[in-house]
Amino acid sequence: MIRRIKQFTRWLTAEKGYSEHTVSAYSRDLMELYDHLGEHKGVENITGDLIRSFVVSLHGHNSAATVGRKLSALRTFFRFMLRHDVIKTDPLAGIAGPKIGRSIPVFLTVDETFALLETPGSGDRYMLRDRAILELLYSTGLRVSELVSRDLDNLDFKGEVLRVRGKGDKERLVPIGKPALEAIRSWFPQRIQLLQARVRRGRVVEKNSLFLNGRGGRLSTRSVERIVKGYGMRAGINQIVTPHALRHSFATHLLEMGADLRSVQELLGHASLSTTQRYTHVTLDHLSEVYDKAHPLSTSKKNNIDKS
Repeated sequence: MIRRIKQFTRWLTAEKGYSEHTVSAYSRDLMELYDHLGEHKGVENITGDLIRSFVVSLHGHNSAATVGRKLSALRTFFRFMLRHDVIKTDPLAGIAGPKIGRSIPVFLTVDETFALLETPGSGDRYMLRDRAILELLYSTGLRVSELVSRDLDNLDFKGEVLRVRGKGDKERLVPIGKPALEAIRSWFPQRIQLLQARVRRGRVVEKNSLFLNGRGGRLSTRSVERIVKGYGMRAGINQIVTPHALRHSFATHLLEMGADLRSVQELLGHASLSTTQRYTHVTLDHLSEVYDKAHPLSTSKKNNIDKS
């Protein structure tokens, strides 16, 4: 089975263009099944009962979402095995995944977002870089992995767009607002200083990377998450602020201002419109809240009138 897993992961990388992170997750899920199988290690020997036994073993120490994700990885693997005639029947046929409630994305209000963007100040060593990061995340709705992998030649200042390579190695062009472009320009002089300091230390230079750490190397996703969280706390926002919360805020605010769902899907790089549609639940909840507070015949106001 190990040989088949390697064959499958090579296909995910070479043919499907999946990211290293995704391929690694699929491999871990399949190895977990492999460890559970005991003496039934061959792909041809895996039955529906063995899969059910594996699924039962997952419950209790995994969330429903995690179990569903692992089953999704197995389905993809066994369908691949079917197409290559390694197996004759799919052992996952008839096995349903756990029901997963649709989570509502965490997002910031417009006021909270503006407060966050204005938080980096002169007392922060990398104020210009951090402000550019926050502005770019909110202006474009990038995933944090997309942000840290951006290079200088991905930016078109004249056209005010950014070329992004997202999930599945799919490329898209995302417009950038003027505040984000100005923030990036302001960060460039310090960026050059960090590169020069790295050269003096005799280190390999990431000369094309858009965002750098204090040592002049490419900034990591974990560092960006820590930066965003820190400024969120300083801004007094009553929730943990993540780069993904800014992505959610980007989408939610666009829809609240009248953007159509298909355009938001393109900007976010979602493969399926159903993924983008969960933001409509947020905007509808927001509209209902506004209605209840403002309309004289809303349910909440009518109840208050009845009580008086």
